Amino acid sequence: QVHLEESGGGQVQAGESLRLSCAASRFIYSMAWFRQSPGNQREGVAVIYSTAESTMYSDAVVDRFTVSRDRAKNTMYLQMNNLKPEDSAMYYCAGRGQWSAHWNDQGRYEHWGQGTQVTVSS
Repeated sequence: QVHLEESGGGQVQAGESLRLSCAASRFIYSMAWFRQSPGNQREGVAVIYSTAESTMYSDAVVDRFTVSRDRAKNTMYLQMNNLKPEDSAMYYCAGRGQWSAHWNDQGRYEHWGQGTQVTVSS
């Protein structure tokens, strides 16, 4: 079992930035960020694969968010710029041991963190 722990959430104004972190207890091939706001389904935000550190993003965040990882620390980051009120959600870190084209399918992830809340005020 892999333990994932998110941090870095908070409350900001629209247009500001936040950086989320997800510390893993060991190396995981694929690490992703999901988010869920009240009344909505959990949605994929971004994923990073170990192969060439390739990344993918949802249309809602591309050009504003950047996912990265520090292999030495087994930590993934999500730099969120130009935040919007619609980005407000609980953000979850997820991990799985192999590649999948369906990166935004939450059912494919074996490991989950407890989440960190992001609130963006207009």
